[in-house]
Amino acid sequence: MVGGVCFVMAGYLLPAHEQRITDKVTRLDQFVPVWEFSEFHEIKIAAPPERVYAAVKSVQADEIALFNALTWIRRGGRELPESILNAGVQKPLLDVATQSNFIWLADEAPRELVIGTIIAAPPRVARDLTPALFRKRVSHRLTLAAMNFAVHPDGSGGSIVSTETRVHANNPASRRAFAVYWRLIYPGSAIIRRMWLRAVERRAMAAMVSLS
Repeated sequence: MVGGVCFVMAGYLLPAHEQRITDKVTRLDQFVPVWEFSEFHEIKIAAPPERVYAAVKSVQADEIALFNALTWIRRGGRELPESILNAGVQKPLLDVATQSNFIWLADEAPRELVIGTIIAAPPRVARDLTPALFRKRVSHRLTLAAMNFAVHPDGSGGSIVSTETRVHANNPASRRAFAVYWRLIYPGSAIIRRMWLRAVERRAMAAMVSLS
């Protein structure tokens, strides 16, 4: 048992390797061309990109299976101000995010949207969260995260929808600190992203039915 615990802890403490894109294809590529932590999920939806994009922007937290339960666990059951960890049921989830800890980096219907946030930074920098921060090199410790939803026509009237999250920590100490946290939350985060895409599918298909 002790050996198993040591093996798991060693996995959490493994170094994070830098990844880098060669060609900037998406808007996410432009804002986060270098990263150490990421996840990617994709789904095919039998609805045109315009409907799917509208669904992405409209989905609320309570439409995403397990979202409220997992974010309640993430915040330790604490009552927090409205944010993506305490989203409520009154607004689309992306609106909640961008009215609290995140900012819009891109919103280009019906192709791609990107939101971003600061995970760790000196106080002075944390107050200066703008799209420009994602485009410049800085010398102090900084950890940035961005997430996109990209929608592409599938050639038969439907759409291929993906969501990708990238996190860039710009120095070894920040990477080590975030690596343990990322490996702890990743299973729940992956569930949320997959259920988020399922919620987008349900909303887009419901819109299609209402039009028929």
